[in-house]
Order: sequence, then C-alpha cells, then structure tokens
Amino acid sequence: MQTSAIILSSPRRIALGQVGLKAPGPRDLVVRIDHSGISTGTEKLFWSGEMPPFPGMGYPLVPGYEAAGEVIAAGPDSGFRPGEHVFVPGANCFEATEQGPVFGLFGGAARTLVTDAKRVTRIDPGMGASGALLALAATARHAVAGPHAAMPDLVVGHGVLGRLIARIVIASGAPAPQVWEVNPARQGGSQGYAVCHPDEDERRDYTCIMDASGAEGLIDQLVGRLAKNGELVLAGFYTKPLQFAFVPAFMREARLRIAAEWQPDDLIATRDLIDAGALSLDGLITHHARPSEAAAAYETAFNDADCLKMILDWEAHA
Repeated sequence: MQTSAIILSSPRRIALGQVGLKAPGPRDLVVRIDHSGISTGTEKLFWSGEMPPFPGMGYPLVPGYEAAGEVIAAGPDSGFRPGEHVFVPGANCFEATEQGPVFGLFGGAARTLVTDAKRVTRIDPGMGASGALLALAATARHAVAGPHAAMPDLVVGHGVLGRLIARIVIASGAPAPQVWEVNPARQGGSQGYAVCHPDEDERRDYTCIMDASGAEGLIDQLVGRLAKNGELVLAGFYTKPLQFAFVPAFMREARLRIAAEWQPDDLIATRDLIDAGALSLDGLITHHARPSEAAAAYETAFNDADCLKMILDWEAHA
C-alpha cells in the first residue's frame, strides 16, 4: 500500500510526498485520516532542527501525533470494525525507501495509517476536525489530574494548551483559574475564566501555578507569585536548561512538578468529558490547510500569533 504523507526531509524542508505502508496484522487497523493537527511544541522543534536527541529521531520523518479518521479495515483480533471513527496518536507504519528508512516520529500526518488497535481511541464522528485535538486535551487533563496533581489557580499562557487546562479545571468542578497572556492577540476567547497581562495582576498567593507557555526565564517571576508551600507546574516543553534563584523558592518552600504527555487513561477520561458535554473544544481551531499546502501551513502554525491551531484537511486531498 502507498499513502500520501507529510515528509520532513530535513529541518525546514517539508512537503507532501508518497510513502509505502507496512502490511497490517491481525490486531491492526487501517485508518483513513480526515484531519491531522500541527503541534507548535514538539513538531516545531523537529521542523526547526532544535529538538534535542530523541529516541527514534531521524530524517526524513513523517511528523504529527494528532490524527482523526475512519477505520477502513480491521484485523480479526482488533476488536474494531470498519466505519468506526478513531483518534490516532501517530503511527510507525512506513516502509523504508531505496534511500533509507522513513521515520514515523510521530507519523500521524498521512492520509492512511496502519496502527495497532490498542493505540487508538474511539471518538464520536460528529467531532469532525476537533477530533484531532484529543491528545492535546488529554495532555491538559494529565497536567491537572495526574498523580499528586493540584488544581491550578493560575495558568500561564493562553494558547490552545492553556485554554484547555482552564476549561478542564472548570469541567472538573474547581474554581475558574486566572490566566496570564502577554500577547494581546491571544487575550480574547476565554470561556468562564479571566485573562489578563501579568502586570495587571497583583496577587502573590497562588497555591498552584501551571505554566503552559514553555517560555524561558519565567521561573523566578512565577515563584514570586506563589503562596507558602505553593506548587509550580511546568506543563510546556522546554529545550534549554532551566534555572531559578534558590532563596525565594526556599523562603516559600516551593514545590516544582513537571507534567509530561498524556497517558492512555487521559485520552479516555478526556473523551468522556467531551461526550458528556462538560468539555468543549470549540474555538480552538483557527486555521485549515490542504496537505499540498504543507510548507506554508507549518510556517503559519509556528510563526503567526493569530494561529491557535492549524489543521490539515486530508478530506480535501484527492
């Protein structure tokens, strides 16, 4: 089998191409992808060439771990049937070419994927393009509901992750958090919570601050806003060494927690919140592009502050 896929041949060189697919086994699904998202965290680092050494990394690679589509073939041991709609968190299903391997890291930006059924999550077909946001929403849920987690009363950054964290806090029944955003273009669009510039906020007694910005040099500023025994959660992705002044953190007996990516239980719990109507994904997708427009789409996703989330519409790809 062959499929169209986004191929990052080297940093900043990205285009639509053709790759071979491995044959599916009895526990595998063949999924026709309708929508895939572009991650402004990890994918941007692969695109720019700034990603630190990472297991399974190499070029050329098929990026993407946010894909949603329809099962078109299901192995007899998969537990699925054709016609079901699923979220696929990437796949490693591409055949090597004469030039060498095509790395499936993360391997979701393709029209057709072959994947072990254990990796996918059933979703409502009515979710449409929003189905591709499930992993990002699950990442937000993991930060809020992971082991030893506390509900944040301050969220830093009003990008998609920050918005989802705030929405999940509210969906969980906790008080709405304050959200900080320095970019005026991203200060709108809140749903049940307040957004302000940090300079407009005088509070210095937050019990849990969750940084979803991934920005450098914020730790000292955020520690200064913590209450005694407060917690600072790093929910973004940071490529450079982090440092902070010890004495202010010492005086507050501050705790530091790092929230990693979602786990399978987070996907299920997040989907259930969406299905129950407690969590909305509305208003998060701001841009769409055809896969043939990949080069421009990735530039926009990474460099346009007005772009919260870029979705590639594989349905529009003949």
